Amino acid sequence: MKIAALAGGIGAGKFLRGLTRVTPGPDLTVIVNVADDFVVHGLHVSPDPDSVTYWLGDVFDRDRGWGRRNESFRATEELATIDRDVAWFALGDLDLATHLFRTGRLAAGASLSEVTATIARRFGVRARVIPATDDPIETRIECVDQLTGDPLDLHFQEYWVRRTARDLVKGIRYDGVSHAAPAPGVLGSIAEADIIVVCPSNPVVSIGPILAIPGVRDAVTSRRGAAVGISGIVGGGPVSGMADKLMPAAGIEVTAAGVAEHYRELVSAWLLDDVDRDLVPRVESLGMRCAATDTIMVDDDRAEAVARAALALLT
Repeated sequence: MKIAALAGGIGAGKFLRGLTRVTPGPDLTVIVNVADDFVVHGLHVSPDPDSVTYWLGDVFDRDRGWGRRNESFRATEELATIDRDVAWFALGDLDLATHLFRTGRLAAGASLSEVTATIARRFGVRARVIPATDDPIETRIECVDQLTGDPLDLHFQEYWVRRTARDLVKGIRYDGVSHAAPAPGVLGSIAEADIIVVCPSNPVVSIGPILAIPGVRDAVTSRRGAAVGISGIVGGGPVSGMADKLMPAAGIEVTAAGVAEHYRELVSAWLLDDVDRDLVPRVESLGMRCAATDTIMVDDDRAEAVARAALALLT
Protein backbone atom coordinates (compact mmCIF):
# COMPACT_ATOMS: atom_id res chain seq x y z
CA MET A 1 0.00 0.00 0.00
CA LYS A 2 1.45 3.34 -1.08
CA ILE A 3 0.89 6.30 1.22
CA ALA A 4 1.67 9.99 0.72
CA ALA A 5 1.73 12.05 3.92
CA LEU A 6 1.71 15.83 4.24
CA ALA A 7 3.78 16.70 7.28
CA GLY A 8 5.08 19.44 9.51
CA GLY A 9 7.31 18.88 12.52
CA ILE A 10 6.83 17.25 15.92
CA GLY A 11 3.20 16.08 15.71
CA ALA A 12 3.85 14.61 12.28
CA GLY A 13 7.06 12.98 13.46
CA LYS A 14 5.34 11.15 16.29
CA PHE A 15 2.58 9.97 13.96
CA LEU A 16 5.00 8.89 11.24
CA ARG A 17 6.83 6.65 13.70
CA GLY A 18 3.62 4.67 13.88
CA LEU A 19 2.78 4.93 10.19
CA THR A 20 6.13 3.39 9.19
CA ARG A 21 5.16 0.27 11.14
CA VAL A 22 2.11 -0.05 8.90
CA THR A 23 3.75 0.96 5.62
CA PRO A 24 7.50 0.45 5.93
CA GLY A 25 10.09 1.49 3.38
CA PRO A 26 9.75 3.53 0.19
CA ASP A 27 6.00 2.88 -0.12
CA LEU A 28 5.66 5.79 2.32
CA THR A 29 6.40 9.25 0.92
CA VAL A 30 6.53 12.15 3.36
CA ILE A 31 6.03 15.60 1.82
CA VAL A 32 7.43 18.08 4.32
CA ASN A 33 6.89 21.78 4.87
CA VAL A 34 9.92 23.99 4.16
CA ALA A 35 8.41 27.43 4.77
CA ASP A 36 10.04 27.40 8.23
CA ASP A 37 13.50 27.17 6.62
CA PHE A 38 15.82 30.06 7.33
CA VAL A 39 19.48 31.04 7.53
CA VAL A 40 21.21 31.05 10.93
CA HIS A 41 24.89 32.07 11.18
CA GLY A 42 25.11 31.58 7.42
CA LEU A 43 23.72 28.05 7.62
CA HIS A 44 20.58 26.81 5.88
CA VAL A 45 18.39 25.28 8.59
CA SER A 46 15.37 23.13 7.63
CA PRO A 47 13.47 22.58 10.90
CA ASP A 48 10.59 20.43 9.65
CA PRO A 49 12.53 18.09 7.31
CA ASP A 50 15.14 17.62 10.02
CA SER A 51 12.51 16.97 12.69
CA VAL A 52 10.77 14.37 10.51
CA THR A 53 14.11 12.76 9.62
CA TYR A 54 15.24 12.62 13.23
CA TRP A 55 11.92 11.08 14.30
CA LEU A 56 11.99 8.45 11.54
CA GLY A 57 15.67 7.79 12.22
CA ASP A 58 14.93 7.35 15.95
CA VAL A 59 17.39 10.02 17.09
CA PHE A 60 14.84 12.68 18.09
CA ASP A 61 14.93 13.99 21.66
CA ARG A 62 11.48 13.09 22.95
CA ASP A 63 12.11 14.59 26.39
CA ARG A 64 13.22 18.03 25.23
CA GLY A 65 10.71 18.05 22.38
CA TRP A 66 13.08 19.18 19.63
CA GLY A 67 16.46 18.36 18.14
CA ARG A 68 18.59 15.26 18.51
CA ARG A 69 18.88 12.95 21.48
CA ASN A 70 22.15 13.10 23.49
CA GLU A 71 22.81 16.54 22.04
CA SER A 72 25.21 19.14 23.43
CA PHE A 73 25.19 22.90 22.86
CA ARG A 74 28.77 23.97 23.44
CA ALA A 75 29.00 26.05 20.25
CA THR A 76 25.78 27.92 21.03
CA GLU A 77 26.81 28.42 24.65
CA GLU A 78 30.17 29.84 23.57
CA LEU A 79 28.47 32.13 21.05
CA ALA A 80 26.22 33.44 23.82
CA THR A 81 29.27 34.50 25.81
CA ILE A 82 30.21 36.78 22.91
CA ASP A 83 26.74 38.10 22.06
CA ARG A 84 23.71 36.51 23.69
CA ASP A 85 21.35 38.28 21.31
CA VAL A 86 22.65 36.38 18.28
CA ALA A 87 22.40 33.01 20.04
CA TRP A 88 18.60 33.02 20.30
CA PHE A 89 18.20 29.98 18.01
CA ALA A 90 19.97 27.10 19.75
CA LEU A 91 21.78 24.87 17.28
CA GLY A 92 23.04 21.66 18.82
CA ASP A 93 26.59 20.50 18.13
CA LEU A 94 25.44 17.31 16.39
CA ASP A 95 22.72 19.23 14.57
CA LEU A 96 25.36 21.64 13.24
CA ALA A 97 26.77 18.82 11.13
CA THR A 98 23.45 18.47 9.33
CA HIS A 99 23.25 22.20 8.61
CA LEU A 100 26.90 22.45 7.53
CA PHE A 101 26.39 19.58 5.09
CA ARG A 102 23.14 21.04 3.72
CA THR A 103 24.59 24.51 3.27
CA GLY A 104 27.69 23.26 1.49
CA ARG A 105 25.75 21.00 -0.89
CA LEU A 106 23.24 23.73 -1.74
CA ALA A 107 26.09 26.17 -2.43
CA ALA A 108 27.62 23.56 -4.75
CA GLY A 109 24.38 23.42 -6.77
CA ALA A 110 22.51 20.47 -5.29
CA SER A 111 18.76 20.78 -4.85
CA LEU A 112 17.09 20.76 -1.45
CA SER A 113 15.42 17.48 -2.47
CA GLU A 114 18.77 15.84 -3.17
CA VAL A 115 20.26 17.06 0.10
CA THR A 116 17.21 15.99 2.12
CA ALA A 117 17.35 12.49 0.63
CA THR A 118 21.05 12.16 1.47
CA ILE A 119 20.50 13.22 5.07
CA ALA A 120 17.57 10.79 5.40
CA ARG A 121 19.75 7.94 4.17
CA ARG A 122 22.45 8.84 6.68
CA PHE A 123 19.92 8.21 9.48
CA GLY A 124 18.69 4.96 7.98
CA VAL A 125 15.29 6.33 6.97
CA ARG A 126 13.74 4.06 4.35
CA ALA A 127 10.68 6.21 3.66
CA ARG A 128 10.98 8.88 0.97
CA VAL A 129 11.31 12.29 2.63
CA ILE A 130 10.65 15.07 0.10
CA PRO A 131 10.60 18.82 0.71
CA ALA A 132 7.36 20.30 -0.56
CA THR A 133 9.37 22.53 -2.90
CA ASP A 134 13.00 23.12 -3.79
CA ASP A 135 12.25 26.83 -4.15
CA PRO A 136 12.59 29.31 -1.26
CA ILE A 137 9.30 30.02 0.50
CA GLU A 138 8.83 31.66 3.87
CA THR A 139 6.02 31.88 6.40
CA ARG A 140 5.69 35.45 7.67
CA ILE A 141 3.69 36.40 10.73
CA GLU A 142 2.06 39.82 10.70
CA CYS A 143 1.56 40.78 14.33
CA VAL A 144 1.55 43.53 16.92
CA ASP A 145 4.17 43.95 19.65
CA GLN A 146 2.37 43.11 22.88
CA LEU A 147 4.23 45.82 24.83
CA THR A 148 4.53 48.73 22.40
CA GLY A 149 1.66 48.15 20.00
CA ASP A 150 4.06 48.49 17.05
CA PRO A 151 3.33 46.41 13.95
CA LEU A 152 5.79 43.58 13.29
CA ASP A 153 6.47 41.43 10.24
CA LEU A 154 8.38 38.36 11.45
CA HIS A 155 9.74 35.16 10.02
CA PHE A 156 7.88 32.33 11.73
CA GLN A 157 11.00 31.27 13.66
CA GLU A 158 11.44 34.80 15.00
CA TYR A 159 7.81 34.83 16.13
CA TRP A 160 7.87 31.35 17.67
CA VAL A 161 11.41 30.93 19.04
CA ARG A 162 12.88 34.38 19.50
CA ARG A 163 9.72 36.13 20.72
CA THR A 164 8.06 32.99 22.20
CA ALA A 165 4.78 33.59 20.33
CA ARG A 166 3.91 36.50 22.64
CA ASP A 167 2.75 38.93 19.95
CA LEU A 168 -0.85 39.33 18.79
CA VAL A 169 -1.19 37.73 15.36
CA LYS A 170 -3.06 39.67 12.69
CA GLY A 171 -2.23 37.70 9.58
CA ILE A 172 -0.10 34.97 8.01
CA ARG A 173 1.34 34.87 4.53
CA TYR A 174 3.65 32.58 2.56
CA ASP A 175 6.23 34.67 0.74
CA GLY A 176 7.52 33.25 -2.55
CA VAL A 177 4.91 30.53 -2.74
CA SER A 178 3.19 31.84 -5.90
CA HIS A 179 6.46 31.36 -7.82
CA ALA A 180 7.35 28.02 -6.25
CA ALA A 181 6.99 24.64 -7.94
CA PRO A 182 6.34 21.31 -6.24
CA ALA A 183 9.58 19.41 -5.70
CA PRO A 184 10.18 16.36 -7.91
CA GLY A 185 8.03 13.49 -6.73
CA VAL A 186 5.46 15.55 -4.83
CA LEU A 187 2.62 15.50 -7.36
CA GLY A 188 3.48 12.00 -8.54
CA SER A 189 3.38 10.53 -5.05
CA ILE A 190 -0.03 12.13 -4.41
CA ALA A 191 -1.42 10.83 -7.70
CA GLU A 192 -0.06 7.31 -7.19
CA ALA A 193 -0.87 6.89 -3.50
CA ASP A 194 -3.50 4.45 -2.33
CA ILE A 195 -4.06 6.69 0.68
CA ILE A 196 -3.13 10.32 1.36
CA VAL A 197 -2.67 11.34 4.99
CA VAL A 198 -2.74 14.86 6.39
CA CYS A 199 -0.67 14.49 9.55
CA PRO A 200 -1.64 16.05 12.90
CA SER A 201 0.42 19.17 12.20
CA ASN A 202 -0.29 22.88 12.57
CA PRO A 203 -2.85 23.61 9.81
CA VAL A 204 -1.58 27.18 9.35
CA VAL A 205 2.22 27.05 9.34
CA SER A 206 2.89 23.36 8.64
CA ILE A 207 0.23 22.12 6.23
CA GLY A 208 -0.86 25.53 4.91
CA PRO A 209 2.39 26.33 3.07
CA ILE A 210 2.45 22.90 1.40
CA LEU A 211 -1.08 23.34 0.07
CA ALA A 212 -0.29 26.89 -1.09
CA ILE A 213 2.34 25.67 -3.56
CA PRO A 214 0.71 25.82 -7.02
CA GLY A 215 -0.69 22.44 -8.01
CA VAL A 216 -0.55 20.74 -4.62
CA ARG A 217 -4.00 21.67 -3.30
CA ASP A 218 -5.59 20.66 -6.59
CA ALA A 219 -3.70 17.35 -6.54
CA VAL A 220 -4.92 16.53 -3.04
CA THR A 221 -8.47 17.74 -3.72
CA SER A 222 -8.69 15.45 -6.76
CA ARG A 223 -7.89 12.51 -4.45
CA ARG A 224 -10.25 13.55 -1.65
CA GLY A 225 -11.90 10.14 -1.52
CA ALA A 226 -8.55 8.57 -0.66
CA ALA A 227 -7.48 11.19 1.88
CA VAL A 228 -7.70 11.14 5.68
CA GLY A 229 -6.63 13.68 8.28
CA ILE A 230 -5.77 13.43 11.97
CA SER A 231 -6.58 16.28 14.33
CA GLY A 232 -3.72 17.91 16.19
CA ILE A 233 -6.28 19.89 18.18
CA VAL A 234 -7.50 18.00 21.24
CA GLY A 235 -10.02 19.35 23.72
CA GLY A 236 -10.00 22.80 22.12
CA GLY A 237 -6.22 23.29 22.11
CA PRO A 238 -3.08 22.03 20.37
CA VAL A 239 -1.30 19.00 21.76
CA SER A 240 1.90 21.04 21.35
CA GLY A 241 2.93 24.32 19.76
CA MET A 242 1.02 27.53 19.20
CA ALA A 243 -1.61 26.66 16.59
CA ASP A 244 -4.32 28.19 18.77
CA LYS A 245 -2.64 31.60 18.45
CA LEU A 246 -2.47 31.40 14.66
CA MET A 247 -5.69 29.64 13.67
CA PRO A 248 -8.07 32.52 14.50
CA ALA A 249 -6.06 34.86 12.25
CA ALA A 250 -6.51 32.31 9.45
CA GLY A 251 -10.25 32.01 10.11
CA ILE A 252 -10.03 28.50 11.59
CA GLU A 253 -11.99 27.58 14.71
CA VAL A 254 -9.70 26.12 17.39
CA THR A 255 -11.48 22.76 17.68
CA ALA A 256 -11.03 19.38 16.07
CA ALA A 257 -14.20 20.07 14.08
CA GLY A 258 -12.91 23.48 13.05
CA VAL A 259 -9.81 21.95 11.49
CA ALA A 260 -11.94 19.27 9.80
CA GLU A 261 -14.05 22.02 8.26
CA HIS A 262 -10.87 23.77 7.09
CA TYR A 263 -9.86 20.55 5.29
CA ARG A 264 -13.33 19.57 4.08
CA GLU A 265 -12.42 19.90 0.38
CA LEU A 266 -9.22 17.89 0.84
CA VAL A 267 -10.07 14.85 2.96
CA SER A 268 -13.06 12.53 3.15
CA ALA A 269 -12.21 11.06 6.57
CA TRP A 270 -11.20 12.58 9.89
CA LEU A 271 -9.79 11.08 13.08
CA LEU A 272 -10.13 12.98 16.33
CA ASP A 273 -9.41 12.30 19.98
CA ASP A 274 -11.74 10.53 22.41
CA VAL A 275 -12.22 13.75 24.39
CA ASP A 276 -13.77 15.28 21.27
CA ARG A 277 -16.07 12.34 20.56
CA ASP A 278 -19.13 14.58 20.80
CA LEU A 279 -17.88 16.42 17.69
CA VAL A 280 -18.15 13.31 15.48
CA PRO A 281 -21.71 14.11 14.28
CA ARG A 282 -20.67 17.66 13.38
CA VAL A 283 -17.73 16.37 11.33
CA GLU A 284 -19.93 13.76 9.65
CA SER A 285 -22.33 16.54 8.67
CA LEU A 286 -19.47 17.93 6.53
CA GLY A 287 -19.62 14.80 4.39
CA MET A 288 -16.69 13.07 6.11
CA ARG A 289 -16.31 9.70 7.74
CA CYS A 290 -15.22 10.30 11.31
CA ALA A 291 -14.04 8.30 14.30
CA ALA A 292 -12.53 8.97 17.72
CA THR A 293 -9.65 7.27 19.51
CA ASP A 294 -6.85 8.08 21.93
CA THR A 295 -4.60 10.24 19.72
CA ILE A 296 -2.04 11.21 22.39
CA MET A 297 1.01 9.41 21.05
CA VAL A 298 3.04 8.78 24.18
CA ASP A 299 5.06 6.04 22.46
CA ASP A 300 5.43 4.23 19.15
CA ASP A 301 2.79 1.63 20.02
CA ARG A 302 0.18 4.33 20.50
CA ALA A 303 1.37 6.09 17.32
CA GLU A 304 0.89 2.84 15.41
CA ALA A 305 -2.61 2.47 16.83
CA VAL A 306 -3.46 6.02 15.72
CA ALA A 307 -2.10 5.33 12.25
CA ARG A 308 -4.13 2.13 11.92
CA ALA A 309 -7.28 3.88 13.14
CA ALA A 310 -6.81 6.63 10.55
CA LEU A 311 -6.23 4.23 7.67
CA ALA A 312 -9.18 2.08 8.77
CA LEU A 313 -11.49 4.99 7.96
CA LEU A 314 -10.62 4.50 4.28
CA THR A 315 -10.11 0.75 4.04
